[in-house]
Amino acid sequence: MKYVIIIGDGMCDYPLKELDGKTPLEYANIPNMDRLAKEGRCGLTNNVFEKYAPGSDVANMSIFGFNPDKYYTGRGPLEAGNMGINTTSNDVIFRCNTITEKDGHLDDFNANHITSEEASILLNDLNKHFEEKYPGFKGKFYPGVSYRHVFVYSCEDADEVKDMTSFDTVAPHDIVGEEIDKYTNWDNVSGEKIKSIMLESKEFLENHEVNKKRIENGLKPANMVWLWSQGVTPKLDNFTDLYHLKAAVITAVDLLKGIAHLGGMDIINVPGATGYFDTDYAAKGKYAVDNLKNYDVLYVHIEAPDEAGHAQNVKEKVKAIESIDKYIVGPVWKALEENYDDYKLVVLPDHPTPIPVGTHTRDDIPQVIYSSNGEADDVDSYSEAKISKGSIKKEPGYKLISRLINNDY
Repeated sequence: MKYVIIIGDGMCDYPLKELDGKTPLEYANIPNMDRLAKEGRCGLTNNVFEKYAPGSDVANMSIFGFNPDKYYTGRGPLEAGNMGINTTSNDVIFRCNTITEKDGHLDDFNANHITSEEASILLNDLNKHFEEKYPGFKGKFYPGVSYRHVFVYSCEDADEVKDMTSFDTVAPHDIVGEEIDKYTNWDNVSGEKIKSIMLESKEFLENHEVNKKRIENGLKPANMVWLWSQGVTPKLDNFTDLYHLKAAVITAVDLLKGIAHLGGMDIINVPGATGYFDTDYAAKGKYAVDNLKNYDVLYVHIEAPDEAGHAQNVKEKVKAIESIDKYIVGPVWKALEENYDDYKLVVLPDHPTPIPVGTHTRDDIPQVIYSSNGEADDVDSYSEAKISKGSIKKEPGYKLISRLINNDY
């Protein structure tokens, strides 16, 4: 049996005036997803428990079959899991965004999608600054992809770890346009340390040569770091030990690679996969098809719809959904039909990223499960409203894999 799970990150949405009252899924030309819905079984699920913020960390951990209540410690540690960072039990790991600050407000959570090369220069120089100014400084920045990075703070003991993980941080994409002070008024010792690091980064980065060039080129400067979603390294069980299946993940995003790495899943890197609008959809589809023979479970994750939701860009969201359908769902389904008698193909978002909101919400998400044995219900197309009429009983998202294995849906 083959299981393929295609994740259109943030793909579902609300009805939009720009699309004549339709959602991007309803408006988009998606013949393969529509056929899946017509010939498969449909229903709603939710990948984020009420106690968690509706982020890609908890949502994709759930889709990968790991119960967040058992495993989740924060987003930062999951991203670090893919970067080869050696940590100890006294290390607290933060997700770090290179952001644009303007007049005391968070102006842009990704600094015009700064390049990885530019961000690497900024963070490496920031490390040198803190090391020179504060000998024995206990923090270190680790450059990642574009605006997505990691900061590790080495605590003295378990008490400091407890203090460093006790205050609530907020995702920068949730507070664009808002005052920074409103979200950094932490009243514990560790919170004050982190706030001072963030503010000092602004002083240093403001006049950095990289940012001067960006401004000259009409781009926003990455003039501050934003630290959030901290925690210690989680101990995920091995996916194969849990489900007795060999799994791999195709994604351009360090967060998902980190979950895969920590869970003993293989990571398939695809040239041209960027995690943005310009990602190579066809290459992702080809690599998925080529690797079907090597794995029992194959996850294919596409970040572009989520980025379009954050940017509130309707045109790019529709384009991303159509590209997923044409270059990934279609070719993968065709390869499964031609080469395997027993398979299940799943399509779902991890969470909504609605255009009107510009960030994640915790609304239920539409999923379709197509089985080669021909099970179907009465849904005739893939959309939020139509899928909700399907026959699949709603269960927590982390149960997806076990439900597929046991035909419990």
